Amino acid sequence: MNTPTEQVFGNARVVLAESVVYGSVQVVDGLIQDISESPETGRNSSVMTVDCQGDFLIPGLIELHTDHLETHYSPRPGVRWGMKAAIQAHDAQIAAAGITTVFDCLRMGMEAQDQFESGEMRQLATALREARDQNRLRIEHRLHLRCEVSARDMMSDFEEFADDADVGLVSMMDHAPGQRQFTSLEAFKLYHKTKHKMTDEVYENYIADRVAGSRKYSDKNRQALVRQCMERGVVMASHDDATLAHVDESIRFGVRLAEFPTTLEAAKASHGAGLGVLMGAPNVVRGRSHSGNVAARTLVENHCLDILSSDYVPASLLQAAFSLAEDSRLMSIPEAIATVTANPARFIGLDDRGEVAPGLRGDLVRVAYHPEQDPAPIVRSVWLKGERVS
Repeated sequence: MNTPTEQVFGNARVVLAESVVYGSVQVVDGLIQDISESPETGRNSSVMTVDCQGDFLIPGLIELHTDHLETHYSPRPGVRWGMKAAIQAHDAQIAAAGITTVFDCLRMGMEAQDQFESGEMRQLATALREARDQNRLRIEHRLHLRCEVSARDMMSDFEEFADDADVGLVSMMDHAPGQRQFTSLEAFKLYHKTKHKMTDEVYENYIADRVAGSRKYSDKNRQALVRQCMERGVVMASHDDATLAHVDESIRFGVRLAEFPTTLEAAKASHGAGLGVLMGAPNVVRGRSHSGNVAARTLVENHCLDILSSDYVPASLLQAAFSLAEDSRLMSIPEAIATVTANPARFIGLDDRGEVAPGLRGDLVRVAYHPEQDPAPIVRSVWLKGERVS
């Protein structure tokens, strides 16, 4: 008979669903057993204790949309790093940001200017599974397939994941000029021409190809994706909805998440229809969208933001949440922390994590926050099911 493993996290400002209490949290066999408003860290010498020294103790963060694995695998154009080494580096950085559950984005559908080839994402996913099986990883990884519906080969890439149980989220996106994120052709030009260092002639040909691809493939690919996701019970997300027509389409398709709506109108409509509205944490930290769309804080002020995603800066997730809580008119600390814990768990269907509550997983993060010194929170320690991982 195995002896239960017990830990007590004491002397902490514990962030609960609706309040912050000064007390302690007991974790037994990886699950939260009890929460006490006593700061004691445990008097039984056989119990492993953690003195949080007055820091915040919050649930492990849940990240639904990060492209960060790509930057480790391909740190420079044309460069490929060893897949498992890249995965381990990504995993360590994500864990150090306080994230205990991550949905790693893999792109489906390759355009002429993309640096990846068809088949590479499948290889990366296989390496990720092997790394997990070999106990190389600190936190829990799942897959988010980012499907570029305007790409000719999107469905063939997607079908390589037809039997992959790690796929937990599928988003439908169209990054063609004049569509959704890039309704402004100037914003599209600034982003793509600068990023890929295109000449005027190459850029004009690129625009023509993207527009033609969107017209030819987008509707057909969206319909095919929706059918397959419904059959498999995979959560679907829209991406960059800009108009009420976009939102109506998302509702018709059974979409559960509205990622990065580009206008307040679309965000309000999505939230009103019960979709989880997700915005980028870098948008919160910077105070604006990098592509000139609606600011995330505007959505907060209008009570229609549910979830934050680190997108391309893992450390931004926690910083954005505390930043919103700093202005109590916007959100309380529990409400702000919920945007990176309880809310993503709820909308993605993970009912065993996301809160500091009895019976849930002991995914915990100790955070020091001293805004008078600097707005960046300090992640002191991270635990997954009661086991320290960072």
